[in-house]
Amino acid sequence: MIPKKQLLDGEDVRAKVEAVLSAELGLNAVGYKCDGALVINVLVAAALQGGTLESVCQDLALKVESNTLRAYLNKSLAVSGLREQEMALNRSLSACIPAALPVGKCEMALDYHDEPFYGKDAELRSYACGGQAKNGTTHFYRIASLYVMWRQVRLTVALTYVLPEDSSAAVVQRLVERMRHLNLQPSVLYMDKGFGHGAVIRYLQQQHIPALIACPIRGKQKGLRAHCHGSQAYQINYTFTDGTTVPVVLRPTRVPNKSGKLRTKWLACIRLGLPWSPAQCFQRYRRRFGIESSYRQLRKVRARTTSRNPALRFLLLGLALVLLNCWTALRLLATRNFEPGPLRWIPTQFQLPRFIAFLRRAIERAYGTIDHIPIYTF
Repeated sequence: MIPKKQLLDGEDVRAKVEAVLSAELGLNAVGYKCDGALVINVLVAAALQGGTLESVCQDLALKVESNTLRAYLNKSLAVSGLREQEMALNRSLSACIPAALPVGKCEMALDYHDEPFYGKDAELRSYACGGQAKNGTTHFYRIASLYVMWRQVRLTVALTYVLPEDSSAAVVQRLVERMRHLNLQPSVLYMDKGFGHGAVIRYLQQQHIPALIACPIRGKQKGLRAHCHGSQAYQINYTFTDGTTVPVVLRPTRVPNKSGKLRTKWLACIRLGLPWSPAQCFQRYRRRFGIESSYRQLRKVRARTTSRNPALRFLLLGLALVLLNCWTALRLLATRNFEPGPLRWIPTQFQLPRFIAFLRRAIERAYGTIDHIPIYTF
C-alpha cells in the first residue's frame, strides 16, 4: 500500500517544537503580555538565529521587552534547581525518540562538550570545570551527553550538567541510569580518552556494558609506552596503577610531523566485552566521531548570551540538542522511504538548514516582524 502524499510546513514544525518544549520545561509565564508559548518561541528564534534575546525582541513585533523575558527566565531558572532542569531537558530529548528504535541493537557514544567561561567571580567558577587552555580560557561550562547511532538515525538521548566536583565515573553513572530508564541497552558504547581510567572501567564491567574506550599513552618508556613496538596491531592484558586489568588493543599509525616527515604514532583502545579483533576495534571506533558531529550541529542552533546564570546557559545548550532531536524525528517522519528493506529516509529532502528556515519563518508569521524604524529629521 502506497502512503498518501501529505505536506509538512513550517507551522507543523513550530507546533511540534513548541509541544515538546512546553510539555516538560515548565516555562509557563503568567501575564497579560507574556506567556509560556511566547517565551519558548523567543528562545527558539534566538537559537535559530544564533543570536540573543535582545536581538530577537528587536526583530519580532512583540508586546514584551527583552528585559522582561530575561527577568522571568532568571527567576524560573535557579542554579539550585540544575538537576531538576536536567531531568526536564532529558524528558524533552526522549520525547523525540522514534518508536521504531530498537531496545538493544544500537551503537552509542558518550562524551563531554565544553563552552568557554571567562568570568572571574568565585561563585560562578564553582559551576565551571577547569581544562586545557582553549579559546582564551581554562574554565568551561561542561555538559556530557549520550548519543545513539542506529542506521541513519542520530539522536541525543540523555545529557547531564558536569560540576567541577563530579568524577567521570559519576557522570557515566548518571547517563547510564537515564539510558536504563529509557529501556535502552547498547551493543557497544564508544568513549573518549577522558573516560579511560579504573573507576569508569570497573563501573562498566559491573553493569555488563560492552565498551570501546580510547586510552591515553603517557610517558616515554614505562606503562603502555613500553608495549609500543612492532609494525602490526595487537592486543595485551594491561594492568593500570589502581590494579584494574583489561584487554588493551594497540595499533601503530604513520602521521606527518610539523615538517611533513612521517613518524610513528601509537593508538590504544580498551576493549570491554567485545569479541572484535584489533583491526575491527579501530575501524569501528571511528563511528564515535558521530557525536562530534552533533556538537558541530549544536553550534548552528544555539542562542548566545552573556548571562551570569549557569542554569540559563545550560538551558540554551539543552535547547539546541532538543531542536536537533526534533529535526531528526520530523525528518524520519516526513522523508521515510517506504520501500522493502530496512528503515531508510531521503537524506537530501529535509536537511538542517531547511528545518531552521521553516521554523524561523513560522515564528515570524506567528508574531510578525518589525520592518521599519522611525527616521528623525531636523
